[in-house]
Amino acid sequence: MSALAGIVRFDGLEASAADGEAMMDAMNGYVADDARTWRGGPAFLGCRIRWITPESVGERMPDGDAGGMTGGLRIAADAILDNRGELFDRLEVPAGRRSAMTDSELILLAYRRWGRLAPSHLIGDFAFMIWDADRRELFGARDLFGSRSLYYHIGAGRLAFATTMAPLLALPDTGRRLDEAWLAEFMAIPEMFESTDAGATPYLGVRQVPAGHAIVFADGRARLEAYGTIEPAEPLRLKSDGEYEEAMRDVFGEAVRCRTRTHREVAATLSGGLDSGAVAGFAAQALRQEGKTLQAYSSVPASGFADWTPGHAAADERPFIAATVRHVGNIEESYMDFDGISPFTEVDAWIDLLESPYKFFENSYWLKGIHERAGERGAGILLTGARGNFTVSWGPALDYYAQLLKRMKWMRLSRELRMFGANKGIGRRRLLQALGKLAYPALAGRSRGGEEPDLPAMLIHPDFAARMDVFARLRGGQGGRGGSGAGGRSQGRGGSAADPFALRRDKLSSLAAANKNGATATKLSLRYGVWERDPTSDLRVVRFCLAVPVEQYVRDGMDRALIRRATKAVLPDEVRLNQRVRGVQGADWIHRSAPMWPRLLDELRRLCSDSAVAGYLHVDRIRAAAEGIGREPRPELAFHPEMRLLLRSVILYRFIKRHA
Repeated sequence: MSALAGIVRFDGLEASAADGEAMMDAMNGYVADDARTWRGGPAFLGCRIRWITPESVGERMPDGDAGGMTGGLRIAADAILDNRGELFDRLEVPAGRRSAMTDSELILLAYRRWGRLAPSHLIGDFAFMIWDADRRELFGARDLFGSRSLYYHIGAGRLAFATTMAPLLALPDTGRRLDEAWLAEFMAIPEMFESTDAGATPYLGVRQVPAGHAIVFADGRARLEAYGTIEPAEPLRLKSDGEYEEAMRDVFGEAVRCRTRTHREVAATLSGGLDSGAVAGFAAQALRQEGKTLQAYSSVPASGFADWTPGHAAADERPFIAATVRHVGNIEESYMDFDGISPFTEVDAWIDLLESPYKFFENSYWLKGIHERAGERGAGILLTGARGNFTVSWGPALDYYAQLLKRMKWMRLSRELRMFGANKGIGRRRLLQALGKLAYPALAGRSRGGEEPDLPAMLIHPDFAARMDVFARLRGGQGGRGGSGAGGRSQGRGGSAADPFALRRDKLSSLAAANKNGATATKLSLRYGVWERDPTSDLRVVRFCLAVPVEQYVRDGMDRALIRRATKAVLPDEVRLNQRVRGVQGADWIHRSAPMWPRLLDELRRLCSDSAVAGYLHVDRIRAAAEGIGREPRPELAFHPEMRLLLRSVILYRFIKRHA
C-alpha cells in the first residue's frame, strides 16, 4: 500500500519542493517501508510505500520505467490489481517479465495502451496519479468501488493531491475551515453515509475523486470523468441449478484467491454467518496450497455481558464460528473480547484516523482492534465479506414471495411458503400476514417509500438546518449539491430504498457508501499495515451476481439460496443451512460503556452549554435524551435512536471543537 502526495503547477512555475515535502511530512503518522519523491518541472510526486504483494517488495515510486516501455510517464499508485493475467495477455507482456512486474508498472502499460480509458480495464483496489510529461497532463483514477481514497485541492496556481487529507491541510492556502453544507448533511442524514455530494469532504477547498471516476488536470483546469459500470453485459442463463452453483464457486473462489496475494500472512474477519465463513473457507483452501495458515479474528462480547437479544439473534456467535473453523481446517482462530475498550474510549482515535466525524461507533472498537492485531502478527491482507449481503449471499425471500403473490403464482408460492416456514419455524398465517403487507402496502395503511427521517434521533439544530436548507436538498433527490459528475451512479438516498431489488443496485453503486467504506479501509490499512480486501465486491463477482436470475437466490424455502447450495463442500450445515439465528455485532456496546457513562454524561452537559457548537447541534434534543436515558442505561437500548443520538453528538462535538 502507498500514501500518495503530489503537486502540479499550471501557472508556468516549477513545483515547489517545500510544499511537496510539507505534504510528505504530514503523512509521517502512517507507517511506511519506503519513502521517495520525484520533481520534474511543474510536477512533484511523492509516495510512502508499505510493500504488500510479492512483486512490490523493493518497489520505488514515483516511477515510470516499466522496462523502458512507458516513456515519459511517472506514477504514484496505491493499488493491488486482481486481473493481472488478463492484462498481461491483452498488453502482450513478455512471459519472462510477468512474475516480477509490479501493479504500478502494469497500470502505466495500460495507460500507454488505452489512455484515459485505462481504468475501465482494471479490476482491483486502486487510486493512482500519472504525470504525462509529453501531454503536460496529470491523470488519475479511483476504482469502481472506491476501495482507496484520493483527495485533491486546487488553488495558488496548482493542483495538489493526496491519499489522506492531512497533506492538503498542511498547505498554506487550504486552512482547516469546515464545509458547513457537508456538516449539515452529515447530521441530517440518518443513514451511515455522509453527504449527497460525492466529491465533498468536511473541509472547504478539499475535494475527493468519487469512486468510478478519473480526474484529468491540464491547462489549469481539472475535470472529473465517470467510467465503467457494475452492470453485467447480459443476464446469465445456464441449463441447471448445478451449473449456477459451479459458476458461483468458480467466480467467487477466484476472487478470494486473487486477494490472498501477499508475501506476508493472510488474515480474515470471521463471524458465524455465510459471507465471512465462505470467504474464510475458500481462502483457507487456497492458502493450504502455499503452505500458509489463515489467521481468523472474531469479535465476541465482553465478559459479564448478558445477551438481551431476541431468540432469533445472537450477540455471541462462537458456536457457529467454531463449527466453521472445525469444518474448514487450516484456520488459526482468535476470539477477541476487547475488555476495557468501548466505542466511547475510541472516539478521539477514530477522529484522528478518519480526519472526520463518523457514525458507525457500535462496531468501531473491534474494527480498529482487529486491524491492529492482524498487523502486529504480520498480516499483509485482511479479508472481509462486507458486501456479501448484496452479492453472493443476496436473496430476500419474503420480498420474492410477495412478488409471486402479486403475480398469482399460487402453486409455487404455496410450496415455497410451506418449506420456508419449516426452515424458519414460522407459522403459515403469520407468513401470509407479512406477505400481504409487503405485496400491498397501501391496503396495510403504510407506504414503502418517501418516509421522513427519524426526527427524534436527528442531531442538527433546527436553525442550522433552515439556514443550510438541508432537508429541502435531501428531499430533492440523489444529486443533492451535485458536483460529482456521477454518470448515473447513486450518490446516496434514493426513492428506491424500500424496494429490495432496486436497493441492491443502489447500495452496490452508491458513491456515498463508497466514500465511507474506502476512507475507513484506506486509513486503517495505512495506520496498521494490513490491507482490507473484500472478495464479495470483486467486480467480476458483482456482475455475475447481478446477472443471475432471482429464482436462484430464493428457492426450496431458503433465502440466500445460491451461496448455501454452492458452499455445500465448504461450510458446515449448521452454518450453511442456518436460517433461524442471525448474529448481532455491537449488541454489547452499552455494557462496555457503562463504567464510563458518568463521564459521558458530564461531557454531554458541557456540550449543551458550549457556544462553539450551540448553533450546530440540537442541544435541547440532546439534553432531553440524556435525561431520559439516565445514569444507568439499559443494555437492550443499544440500537435505540436516542442512544445513537448521544454517542453521535459526542463524536461531532469533539470534531467541531478541534476547528472552533
